Amino acid sequence: MQDISVMDPVARWSVTRDYVSLVQQATLAASSHNTQPWRFRLEPGRILIFADFARRCPEVDPDDHHLFASLGCAAENLLLAARAEGLAGNPRYDAGRACVSISFEKAPAERPPRFMAIPARQCSRSRYDGTRLDVAELRALERAGRGAEVDVSLFTGARDKDQIAEYVAAGNESQFDNPAWAREMRRWIRFNAREARRSCDGLDGRALGIPSVPRPLGELLMPFAASAAKQSRKDAADIRSSGAVAVFSSQEDDPKHWIEAGRCCERLALEATALGLRVAFINQPVEVATVRRQFAAFLGLGNRRPDLVLRIGRGPAAPRSLRRPVEQVIEETP
Repeated sequence: MQDISVMDPVARWSVTRDYVSLVQQATLAASSHNTQPWRFRLEPGRILIFADFARRCPEVDPDDHHLFASLGCAAENLLLAARAEGLAGNPRYDAGRACVSISFEKAPAERPPRFMAIPARQCSRSRYDGTRLDVAELRALERAGRGAEVDVSLFTGARDKDQIAEYVAAGNESQFDNPAWAREMRRWIRFNAREARRSCDGLDGRALGIPSVPRPLGELLMPFAASAAKQSRKDAADIRSSGAVAVFSSQEDDPKHWIEAGRCCERLALEATALGLRVAFINQPVEVATVRRQFAAFLGLGNRRPDLVLRIGRGPAAPRSLRRPVEQVIEETP
């Protein structure tokens, strides 16, 4: 074992304080279906965030795009948390190991509003109040949502929102027609508080408007209670109630850019939270390949991939989905 006394200051910090608090902040990030598809390895001077393919969703996310975007969300939180402790992180995608490697160097400690927003950020699927976002808010969100070869477009007009709702409806139709997708969705829904506390992952049924019931009853009732038409009507009303819809797009369609899109999305969501706004994913237009191509054409993206879609507005908080204990996501260094 290396003698701590001869290690550089960053490495000493990592050995003596082991970065667990940084991982805790990272796990509060957004992830598709709240699958939390990540594993963290703590090493002197760096943290590795690995893709946990055991938590992939092959029906809603067949190419693992959302899985890698989720790694980006976690990385963004971790970088903000590190800077608050006086560490500047340098993230790098390691394709060979399917991980984000973040090395650290000493830097002045900073605790900007986005860092302070980490515990409060949530995906709030509630109906918003329909008020417009002002110019300063829109500019702040645009700045937060841009990254390396990733851009964000904010749509605020009624016609644009109605057209986006049509692509959401097309995605709903395709997904609800797929029995495997429905089974996968039910697998990640937590139908009651006891189930949610036991798994500490997945989608809290209350956040989806599902009353607390035993799992067998919930799975039995869902095909009758949920349909593409019902979901599309709700989504259209939710989109109209939003102040803006954000669409992220990448220059290249590969895991490196998906991770960067996740970082941009998390950064915008934290900025929105700091501004007192709510956000919720409406990713159906980017989850179905045929709809995604049509959506890209509507957006005028050319060969760019539309990555993620968020609605933004003012509204109430929603029930919070739980996170797994930090010891469950940290792996031992080999």
